Amino acid sequence: MSSTPEEQDWMHESINGGSLRHVDMETGSDGWASPPGNLFNLRSLNYFTKKTKLPSGPWLLQPAGVDWFQSNSKLDHVLSRDDNRVMHALRKKQCGGSNQKSFVLAVNLQVPGRDHHSAVFYFATDDPIPTGSLLYRFIHGDDNFRNQRFKIVNRIVKGPWIVKATVGNYSACLLGKALTCHYHTGPNYLEIDVDISSSKIATAILHLALGCVTAVTIDMAFVVEAQEEEDLPERVFGAVRVCQMEMSSATFVDTAATSKLVSVPGGVHSNRVQASDLHDEDGD
Repeated sequence: MSSTPEEQDWMHESINGGSLRHVDMETGSDGWASPPGNLFNLRSLNYFTKKTKLPSGPWLLQPAGVDWFQSNSKLDHVLSRDDNRVMHALRKKQCGGSNQKSFVLAVNLQVPGRDHHSAVFYFATDDPIPTGSLLYRFIHGDDNFRNQRFKIVNRIVKGPWIVKATVGNYSACLLGKALTCHYHTGPNYLEIDVDISSSKIATAILHLALGCVTAVTIDMAFVVEAQEEEDLPERVFGAVRVCQMEMSSATFVDTAATSKLVSVPGGVHSNRVQASDLHDEDGD
């Protein structure tokens, strides 16, 4: 799906405003980039007869930013927060009378630990999602349908051998079946909260990876799995490369009270505000 440069202004604002920096895909570190879909081999048109997989091709949705959050409890339903910058950018655009069909799909990977973290990946489009398409059915389907179809494909680009051996250089997993996922919907968004603590194995693998996270670069593609002939070929709906991330890059979110997001060294502070303070100078 493609959008005009004018319509994508809000996406560019969102991309560059995230708590995790947007960096060069080949040389960047402590940030994120957008790997092309053709790096991921997915089910092709003849998969059910020949088991053939081919490069996915372009993403279905455009990258719209990444946030790396730390919180005092598990952070749920990020897109519903008044201080969420991605939804703020979208609302600001729509208040100006621009395309009302824009849609955001966010994947919130909830990382357990003494300090809770969330890696939130935002993907968006200004074009209508084709009615009846697999992505459309996923967005508008029930949770059981989503759980049977929501898939991640991982690709370790750089990292110690123990991470490659444990995670696998190429691995695919139906997240909706392996982990507890909660789906939050709004008139122009779907958020998927993935509770990694719901699996002891996933938690153990993640903690291993986080132990050497500054040496790891990983590609993650999110896919709605094709399970019938008419759903083929599979396509990546969004992909992100996390490049040698620093844990301390996280922005703190106070989940115990209404708060604005504040980025500080070590990610250990939040400014408490009144609800009336959640509007910017433009009155949004």
